[in-house]
Amino acid sequence: MRIKLLSLLIAILSIVSFSSCDCCKEKEAKYVFYFIGDGMGFSQVVAAEYYSAFLEDGRIGNNSISFTKFPVLGMASSYSASNIITCSSAAGTALSTGFKTNNGFLGVAPDSTDLESIAYKIHDAGFKVGVMSTVSLDHATPGAFYANSVKRSDYYSIAVQMADSDFEFFGGGGFIDPKGKKGDQRSAYDIIGEEGYVIAAGMDEFQTKKGNAEKMLLLQAAGVESHELPYAIDRGEDDMKLSDLITSAIEFLEGEDGFFMMAEAGRIDWAAHSNDAKTAILETLDLADAVEVAYQFYLKHPDQTLIVVTADHETGGMALAYKGGYHMYFDKLDPQKTSKDNTVSATSYEAGTGNAKEDIDNLNKEARFGWTSSSHSAANVPVFAIGVGSEKFAGKMDNTDIPKKICSAMGVEF
Repeated sequence: MRIKLLSLLIAILSIVSFSSCDCCKEKEAKYVFYFIGDGMGFSQVVAAEYYSAFLEDGRIGNNSISFTKFPVLGMASSYSASNIITCSSAAGTALSTGFKTNNGFLGVAPDSTDLESIAYKIHDAGFKVGVMSTVSLDHATPGAFYANSVKRSDYYSIAVQMADSDFEFFGGGGFIDPKGKKGDQRSAYDIIGEEGYVIAAGMDEFQTKKGNAEKMLLLQAAGVESHELPYAIDRGEDDMKLSDLITSAIEFLEGEDGFFMMAEAGRIDWAAHSNDAKTAILETLDLADAVEVAYQFYLKHPDQTLIVVTADHETGGMALAYKGGYHMYFDKLDPQKTSKDNTVSATSYEAGTGNAKEDIDNLNKEARFGWTSSSHSAANVPVFAIGVGSEKFAGKMDNTDIPKKICSAMGVEF
């Protein structure tokens, strides 16, 4: 009997030992890319696929773009604590903290208490952190990952909180009010610089300065004079794009510590606010190019990398149809009539009236694009994923689930 009991005990200990060995542990993501297409609903993604097929050979059909090739597809609800239709700050808060808040709030709960972004949780766990956007870094989505404010438009207060984040990399547009609304505050750039951030203007300067920097703020070549990257449709040869930011962030952050980076394609939203179909499509394709950079990194580290692509909300109620009929004409989007030289795109969001609006309306009719709104909609948004822990992102979820799933995939306590 003793021999049988001893044998049983040894067997149990062996099972416990085997189950706790490294080979049996669930893999955890060491490198995480979190892409947010501001305003990017399913229609914007599908339109980009149709347009890509047209560009390739003029055919009716669709070409999968980088992230629509990912094996995991889900969808997320986007309502806020106060509204069925969310604003960007409430959605950014949900995507960064895992909690709902009221429209207009950033990184704070409905009762105005501060919420903690997963970027801080991940940083405290020993990972390096990067935050990037094609718009200003004090805007709603990037701001939600490092700042807290009961007023999303308090851009100066949001900007100076970057200095205290201690995150290793920021990149993209600069700040809307770097010296406050009245221009009488200490420069946010000076405050950030005093906290050890090296500020580089453009890719050439980044390459020169990165070797001696522990923390980096990468702006476009225009530096502090401009607070968003140009639309893809208006981009010059030397202008920075989102894929450049991803490439630079990988160079700066890659190492034994691992990293988490959030990158926002912010101007999909702006184009959709203007109901500017071609500009919205090109911004979506520009996001796809940036995701492709992350995907190439994933191919080198498939057992350590997670890529998640989603949106904060859909903008414009974009419809791939206009009134009756069974046709769309993507060739109508091909001429450069939608460039800023013809008053549409870069000026359309700010203007929204006059020639810009008339040109956009005519183009929508010709190409057969419908729009229900010049603001956000309540539509669910897509979630695409590949890599370690990607199976967590399949199916229906709430936007607050996404940051929780990312922490789970990284082995970080939420």
